[in-house]
Amino acid sequence: METEVKISGMTCGHCEGRVSSELGKIAGVTNVKAIAADGLALISSEGDIDSSLISQAVHVAGYKVI
Repeated sequence: METEVKISGMTCGHCEGRVSSELGKIAGVTNVKAIAADGLALISSEGDIDSSLISQAVHVAGYKVI
């Protein structure tokens, strides 16, 4: 399953790495690609991921889901 999440505050590769790292810790997530220039993250997973888990992971990384 693919999920696209809009994220505010990412400006560089370091930001992408932080977001990808935190999202990658969610159970069931198989791949994450954060794109600072587009302000989004593309999440591949084995099934549905609870949106609150996504928001929490993005918050821990220092950013906000919009």
